[in-house]
Amino acid sequence: MFNSYAKIRPATSKMIDMMDEGMIDARAVADMCLSWLSESSVHEMMLANDLVEDEAEDEEPEEEWTPENADFNDRGSRHHY
Repeated sequence: MFNSYAKIRPATSKMIDMMDEGMIDARAVADMCLSWLSESSVHEMMLANDLVEDEAEDEEPEEEWTPENADFNDRGSRHHY
């Protein structure tokens, strides 16, 4: 099979050829890739391919930390002892 990436991405081209020839299952390749990537890289890939919406756009900004609004267990809290 002719692969346009053959010269600039030889490893990628070889993996695609191996899948096309039935030497390796596409699901196995996906499992390998997803376990190799960090969670943030997987999320970025999903965003780039419009598989999920950017949740950061929907979230309200977090309230700035102060001793008054700190969690009871936070050492900086006025209520921590």
